[in-house]
Amino acid sequence: MAKRDFYEILGVNRDASDEEIKKAYRRLAMKHHPDRNPDNPRAEEHFKEAKEAYEILSDGQQRAAYDQYGHAGVDPQAGMGGGAAGGFSDAFGGIFDEIFGGTRGAGRSNIYRGADLRYNLEITLEQAAFGTETKIRIPTMEVCEACHGNGAKAGTQPKTCPTCQGSGQVRLQQGFFSIQQTCPKCHGTGRFIADPCPPCHGAGRVKQHKTLAVKIPAGVDEGDRIRLSGEGEHGVNGGPTGDLYVQIHLKAHPVFNREQNDLHCEMPISFTTAALGGEIDIPTLDGAAKVRIPAETQSGKAFRLRGKGIKSVRSHAHGDLLCHVVVETPVHLTERQKELLRELEESSRENSGHHNPRAKSWMDRVRNFFAAT
Repeated sequence: MAKRDFYEILGVNRDASDEEIKKAYRRLAMKHHPDRNPDNPRAEEHFKEAKEAYEILSDGQQRAAYDQYGHAGVDPQAGMGGGAAGGFSDAFGGIFDEIFGGTRGAGRSNIYRGADLRYNLEITLEQAAFGTETKIRIPTMEVCEACHGNGAKAGTQPKTCPTCQGSGQVRLQQGFFSIQQTCPKCHGTGRFIADPCPPCHGAGRVKQHKTLAVKIPAGVDEGDRIRLSGEGEHGVNGGPTGDLYVQIHLKAHPVFNREQNDLHCEMPISFTTAALGGEIDIPTLDGAAKVRIPAETQSGKAFRLRGKGIKSVRSHAHGDLLCHVVVETPVHLTERQKELLRELEESSRENSGHHNPRAKSWMDRVRNFFAAT
């Protein structure tokens, strides 16, 4: 299984500051620490994964190497094939060559796919509901224009590595055994740059920014990812380009809370409207709608408006809007208003069980509880 991008593991953008990387690591370390998750074997894996990502990205030199070459730039075994099978073949191929007289090629090409990039994009609920198109500016490693990606100063060319003769591998002989490993001089490229290109310092790639248009489909939700194929980093030594993943995050909305494709909102209503009934206007994403409040409505009652939620990004089905009414107790009453409420209280007290059935039911349960103890 391919290793995950270190920036994605920590949940930060590629241009994150050292402090942002440190904060992200601390949050994940607290969440996944084995001592806090003794019954979760996966927690230790996540903890180690976050620790490795932090160790690389918190070190300036290692982060620069990772930004240029991806995992190959910080993996000491990358030149041996990047996988268990390839590593075994390269390490012990020389033994079988000598025993059976076999021949092998000039070595691995050390071509690496460019790293995938991640960009965290915050959008509003309205943009998520109806879709939108926006532009983002991302840092990326691009082919150096001065040397056209070969890493050598203008007017010069990379030379064949004198240590490995261009194979990218060197063979170490120890008695009967012959072990092949990555050339320490050219790091497996097979080339030696005597006069590096000044802008890219011989890497063949430079850090730049590019602006991309991202189309957000209607219905996207928190955590959804949009893949832009081929918009990641350029590969090493002619390798394929990586992809860009735009991770969606929703901004908090002042009125609505989203739950999958349904929307929820709270609507305060007066004591009089709750008791006598009436009609109220409630907001929706495409304008106001009227809701009839029946008499004797209790606080917390939810009214469902079919199809007034969000259309699913994966189907044509629409969610609903659920309006939760909250009966508001009047405040700053005048003396006359207080007098009227006292009169109402007196008139209701004569038959409180009829006018306040929930209170009567609760009191009955309380009496039964004390009677049983």
